[in-house]
Amino acid sequence: MIALLLRDLRLSVRAGGGFGLGLAFFLIVTVLVPFGVGPEAEILGRIAPGILWVGALLACLLSLDRIFQLDFEDGSLDLLATAPLPMEGAVVMKAVAHWLVTGLPLTLAAPIFGGLMSMPEGGAWWMFVTLLIGTPALSMIGAFGAALTVGLKRGGLLLSLLVLPLYVPTLIFGAEAAARGIAGFDASTPLLMVAGITAGSIALLPFAAAAALRINLR
Repeated sequence: MIALLLRDLRLSVRAGGGFGLGLAFFLIVTVLVPFGVGPEAEILGRIAPGILWVGALLACLLSLDRIFQLDFEDGSLDLLATAPLPMEGAVVMKAVAHWLVTGLPLTLAAPIFGGLMSMPEGGAWWMFVTLLIGTPALSMIGAFGAALTVGLKRGGLLLSLLVLPLYVPTLIFGAEAAARGIAGFDASTPLLMVAGITAGSIALLPFAAAAALRINLR
């Protein structure tokens, strides 16, 4: 499992599998929003948590189709299906690799990019915490969607249509937790909801994704 994780990380860095691409897209979204909304610091500070969460969510979508598609095209996925490693373990490792390449950099960059949107004092901490808890769910749900569409021609658009509705609860509770925390209100309820979604995704979706991969490989 560790060897598979290291392999995917090396491929992501060498072959342009999303490393840096998500950060660049995230930065573009953060820079463009003030041009569309206006330079008023009060308005930007109020919408900053939601905009940062939307930007992180869309940035995660950019590399989802590469989670299994490249392995399917070169035959590596067939080898993984017949290897001693359970397919569920392979799904988890690929989701972890996607999070390390995409979700973790977005989490670390969000507090910095929040400064471009006049985010109030203390907002950096809340953005970091909510994204740290919520982005693993985005990667795991994305891996499930990628397993459903692997092997399909032009499956990237279908993947986005399948995954976006599943991302909505994480987006709602993550942005609400950050907004409440920044405003000084109790954010424990939405934060627990985000943690519950992440825990449920990690517990259940590897089995669903592995079953989808087995069906698509038949």
